[in-house]
Amino acid sequence: MALLEDHGLRITAPRQKIVDYIHGAAEGFTAEKMADDLSNVSRATVFRTLKILLEANVICRLSMPGGNPRYSLSRVDHHHHTVCISCGRVGEFRASTIERLLKGIESDIPGAIVGHNIEFYIKCDVCV
Repeated sequence: MALLEDHGLRITAPRQKIVDYIHGAAEGFTAEKMADDLSNVSRATVFRTLKILLEANVICRLSMPGGNPRYSLSRVDHHHHTVCISCGRVGEFRASTIERLLKGIESDIPGAIVGHNIEFYIKCDVCV
């Protein structure tokens, strides 16, 4: 993965397994689940690599109510998320209404907005 190399990191066999895992994940995953599934990759390597990929905006970190954060591959530029509370499936969407709302409240916030995360917790069509 070029992004790892762009950050001065070699593509080692364990890192390649992590990248392959992320690309194969049909739904959001936790770092702990990845570490358990990739038993031949050290937990430290899993957590370090996830941190690097997060900083490079290759993956997204999603807060879960009362649980461990989930990660998913970032497939579009600026976006927001839906997370199914039953199966963990992560969706991405863009919403111009949310961006207009942020512009509208910008003057009410002391300081400058430098980023935001919006996640909707749902029951997906499969789990309803």
